[in-house]
Amino acid sequence: MCRQIPILLLALLLTACQPPTKEDTGTVIGTTVGAIVGSQIGAGSGRTVAIIVGSLLGGYVGRNLGAEMDRQDRIRAAQALETNPTQKSSTWVNPDTGVAYRVTPIRTYPSSTGPCREFRADMRIGDRRETLYGTACRQPDGTWRSVAAD
Repeated sequence: MCRQIPILLLALLLTACQPPTKEDTGTVIGTTVGAIVGSQIGAGSGRTVAIIVGSLLGGYVGRNLGAEMDRQDRIRAAQALETNPTQKSSTWVNPDTGVAYRVTPIRTYPSSTGPCREFRADMRIGDRRETLYGTACRQPDGTWRSVAAD
């Protein structure tokens, strides 16, 4: 599942509703690690308190780390849609996950909220390559929102 998170993230990185994001995954991992560490520290009735505190702190730290990774990938994808000419790719590698991304606007057309762009997103996750085709439209506030993805 962890190897599938980057492809799921990019598929929905511009949508308002997302399945588990890196932020969500970071929360779960942080909470789990925090609980394990807490269980090693506490003893007796203090052990329960240590597990709870460790879970809360781990979840908080994991969520913040995951949110930053999501935010950076979303920013890079939105920049490609906003500034790249048709057929001009933007590429980057997420330094935390090692996932390589290439986002290429394929076609631009008008809509009632602003321009829409069909795009192709290629990802390299280790030795595996994934491709996603979708459409995103610029919203009145300047953000990009995915309206379709295959």
